Amino acid sequence: MARPVARLGTGKGAAMDSQVRHILALSRRGLLRGGLGMAALAALQPGAARRALAQPAFGSNPFTLGVASGDPWPDGMVLWTRLAPAPLEGGGMPMLAVPVAWDLAEDAGFRTIIRQGEALARPELGHALHVELTGLPAGSSFHYRFRVGGWESPVGRTRTAPAADGSPRRLRFVNAGCQNYEHGFFSAWRHIAAEDDLDFVFHYGDYIYEGGPRGGQPRRHNSAEVYSLEAYRNRYALYKLDPDLAAAQAAHPFLPSFDDHEVDNDWAGPFSEEDGSRRDRPAVPPEIFALRKQAAFQAWYEHMPLRPSQLPRGPEITAYRGLRFGRLLEVSVLDTRSFRTDQPCGGATAASCPAREDPAAQMIGPQQERWLSDRLRPGRARWSLLAQQVPMLQRDTGADTPRYAMDKWDGYPAARDRLFARVQESGLQGLVVVSGDVHAAWAGTLLRDFARPERGAVGVEFTASSISSGGDGTEHLPATPRILARNPHLAFFNNRRGYTLHEVTAQTVTARFRAVAAVSHPAAAREDRGYFAVEHGSPALNPG
Repeated sequence: MARPVARLGTGKGAAMDSQVRHILALSRRGLLRGGLGMAALAALQPGAARRALAQPAFGSNPFTLGVASGDPWPDGMVLWTRLAPAPLEGGGMPMLAVPVAWDLAEDAGFRTIIRQGEALARPELGHALHVELTGLPAGSSFHYRFRVGGWESPVGRTRTAPAADGSPRRLRFVNAGCQNYEHGFFSAWRHIAAEDDLDFVFHYGDYIYEGGPRGGQPRRHNSAEVYSLEAYRNRYALYKLDPDLAAAQAAHPFLPSFDDHEVDNDWAGPFSEEDGSRRDRPAVPPEIFALRKQAAFQAWYEHMPLRPSQLPRGPEITAYRGLRFGRLLEVSVLDTRSFRTDQPCGGATAASCPAREDPAAQMIGPQQERWLSDRLRPGRARWSLLAQQVPMLQRDTGADTPRYAMDKWDGYPAARDRLFARVQESGLQGLVVVSGDVHAAWAGTLLRDFARPERGAVGVEFTASSISSGGDGTEHLPATPRILARNPHLAFFNNRRGYTLHEVTAQTVTARFRAVAAVSHPAAAREDRGYFAVEHGSPALNPG
């Protein structure tokens, strides 16, 4: 028998660092002090919504975009869906707040419902729902669904994190991202959906690509380059209609992050890609680019299983955050886009220039840097995972003169040096970095000083390939032997599409590089292309 409807909590929980107070989590007294009358206050309550609003009659399925869950804590998580009976046409919803019921059960048949409730799908957020649950048992699995107007959503599966003081025997997670719809099919997501016992999937970014359609591709974008909120919403809808991506998001809780293409290629802080350096495009002033960021961040928030504390504030968002999976793993989700200084040396792959050597250059910004510095110390967890977007490993790709990709951490060596100095000075053991962005798989050792290997290593990094971006790919590139020879700290490279599967125990972290045979046609088979293990206290890659 179902339990009574439970009131949703917005508790911060001990396992996650709250960056900002959620602007909707206002007390009744606070609302009244702010000038909201009792009638307005009543309209915000779910019970009042039931009395005041009639549910629309849906002639077609409003749950076209599926379901997802995210940011698992020991006592809860976020459940997500968005009502969109006409997903590629702005959603097709009336400009009304619509009450939506949700159920959480122990079983997929919902014979044992342990929690029920109702939340408002508001037009201001594109009728997206972010149901934040608390008070659940740690380390447990659940099934969930949404209901409205006689329609039921697909069933999702989720789980809570282990108890904050617990010592789980193992954890398993996937690192994946870079899914250009035009470049191919999302078969890798189908394989991720079938992975057993994942505690989470870290999506490092490039969930959508913002550009217009190009010829000669396996699939086609649904509009010209996107700038408005409605256009971003329609682009997310196109991606979420992909059945393989929908299956993965229903199967496992996600830790979402963003990189550049959720907004604009290679953007940096307040600067658009169109910064005046290109003759074929006019410069975009930062105050104009802020309008695009505002639309992009709102659409990203609307389509991700994020906690309400990540709600954007105009063109700004606090997306970096921390999660803990018992005493085994602490995860720091970084934002390497919003607070960085502009890319040096023209922003592409180039020889070094004075701007690259600027000691004040920022990759994650002073505030996030201080936040991360406090987390990079022994005793917090056995392993420390930096879940972020672009490679931290130095990759000199030059033939004679060193050349670096200026959009990656290689373009900001002073910021990287500050981070590595903090790790070494603190005595932290067990640092693992995961990243993506470059559409190829890499693995390597993070040296304290890449020019002086004798100074030792501070950790390891595993860079996942793309889900589809870059097309089918090849095993290697012509320059691969030369690049590996110039960078002896790099141990692995592969240019197929795919993801990395990680397993964490007290003794080791492993990385299995999984690839699909092709993305130019659907339902490609999965293949393993590399395997490494790292022992705690010894930041070296052991192939297997």
